[in-house]
Amino acid sequence: MTKINAQLGFDTLNGALKAAGEETRLRVLALLAEAELTVSDLTDILRQSQPRISRHLKLLVEAGLIERFREGTWAFFRLAEHGGVAEVARALLDHLNAEDPIIARDRERLASVRDARAAAAQTYFSAHAAEWDRIRQLHVADDAVEAAIAEALAGKPFRSLLDLGTGTGRMLELFGPRIERGLGLDLSLDMLLLARDRLERAGLKNCSVRQGDLYDLPIGDDSFDVVILHQVLHFLDDGGRAIREAARVLAPGGRLLVVDFAPHEQEFLREQFAHRRLGYAPDTVTQWVAAAGLEPVMHQSLNPEPGSKGKIAVSLWLARDNRAVMASSQRREVA
Repeated sequence: MTKINAQLGFDTLNGALKAAGEETRLRVLALLAEAELTVSDLTDILRQSQPRISRHLKLLVEAGLIERFREGTWAFFRLAEHGGVAEVARALLDHLNAEDPIIARDRERLASVRDARAAAAQTYFSAHAAEWDRIRQLHVADDAVEAAIAEALAGKPFRSLLDLGTGTGRMLELFGPRIERGLGLDLSLDMLLLARDRLERAGLKNCSVRQGDLYDLPIGDDSFDVVILHQVLHFLDDGGRAIREAARVLAPGGRLLVVDFAPHEQEFLREQFAHRRLGYAPDTVTQWVAAAGLEPVMHQSLNPEPGSKGKIAVSLWLARDNRAVMASSQRREVA
């Protein structure tokens, strides 16, 4: 059962309970505890008109029980994640019988919505699979890169992960089972479609994705223990700016992991796949993370295996926010 730790003012708690204490809105809360959904999704599941669903959602957002965020012309809704009202919502849902006929029926309809999403994602993937396979054959095998990523972050446990340029959501899938909260951001709505399908198939309710600009993250300072930029920088005009913004949202003592291509000469990637940069020298990214106020901790280069089709090495850079270390040192000096 969820324990409510925060104390709320009378008006806040009364408003939250009033918002939740209506049949349709309670059903909406139960559905949003399962998945991020649009007004259209909820209309299909609840078999109610779009204006009526929109009014219910507006009340729930105003009460702080759910959150709304935009992706292009779409608006997604999810159960609130932080604060006392969010705890109230989860505590209420903990007491709701999952086998209740109304909830079970809604869940069946939610499954149909998810199936439609999965079909759309598969259609997009099928149309672009040959392109992705061609690129993947050029560099170090994915399993070797993922093993190196896991090893780089293995020295210290972390509870929250931000994956910038999440693409298909693979980093969230890789680390999702061992963290409390994961968020992926990407500008591409098509990629977000694939990422949502991947996370839903993996059953990772603690992870979500949304549209976001890497130069202007819709996230507060000091929010995540680990931030990953995996095969993202080579698409950007200003990698240093993206790293500064990533550093801003790192919690004290947090870590930034950058994974990208080493310098190469595959010009077709620039011409056909919009790569702005053909890889990075070790010092380039190291200087960017230092300029962002982080301490460079590690650089590693993974070369393609002899005899493989690979021609591009993959580099990893790990950096650390030292504010927690500095604060601890200062306390020892005072003592």
